Amino acid sequence: MGSGLVNGPIGPGAVHLCLDMQRLFAPGGPWPAPWAARVLPAVVALADHDPERSVFTRFVPPHTPDTVGGAWRSYYEKWRQVTREQLDDGLLALVPELSRFVPPAHVVDKGRYSAFSSPTLPSLFAALRADTLILSGAETDVCVLATLFDAVDCGFRTVLARDAVCSSADAGHDAVLAMLDTRLSVQVEVADTAEILAAWTAPA
Repeated sequence: MGSGLVNGPIGPGAVHLCLDMQRLFAPGGPWPAPWAARVLPAVVALADHDPERSVFTRFVPPHTPDTVGGAWRSYYEKWRQVTREQLDDGLLALVPELSRFVPPAHVVDKGRYSAFSSPTLPSLFAALRADTLILSGAETDVCVLATLFDAVDCGFRTVLARDAVCSSADAGHDAVLAMLDTRLSVQVEVADTAEILAAWTAPA
C-alpha cells in the first residue's frame, strides 16, 4: 500500500515530527497503544538520523475537566483518571528510548490532537527552516492523522513513515493508510523507514 517517495529525495529541510510516544500510551499506561513497542525501533532510527531535526510532541491533559471547554470537557469527564489531578506526571514523559535524544532533539507540549495546536511549533519550524515533515508516532488514526492534515494545509511536503506509526485500533490504522492511498496520494507520501532514511540527505 502506498507509492513510496514519489517526489524523490528528501532534502536537508526535513524534520522528523514524532507524535506522543510517551509512557502514557505505552503498554501498561492508561491509554496503551499495544503496537508502540513494535514500531519503536523505526522511530528511534528516524530520530537517530539527525537528532537536532527531530521534534517530539507530548500530549498533556488538563488539570481537571473544568479547565477546558466544549466537547473536551465531556471527554475528560469520561477520562478523569488521565487528568493531571489524578495522573502520575511521570506518565507524560517520552519513553526512555526517545528521551535520550533530548537535547538536541526538541520537545513541544500540546493539549489537542494535532501537533500544530502547540503555540511553539510554528516558530520552531521556522528556526529549523523546515519544508518537509516526516511523521511517526501515535496514534495513526487520531493525533498523527490530525497533524498530517494540518501539515498538508500548511504546505509542507508530508511523509508518513508507515512502519513507525501505531494505533490502539487496527481497523482505524488500516483505514487511514487506505484513505491516504486513495484520496491523498498527491499530497502525502507513505513509505517505510528504510526507504525514508536512504533518501534523506545526511546531516552535514
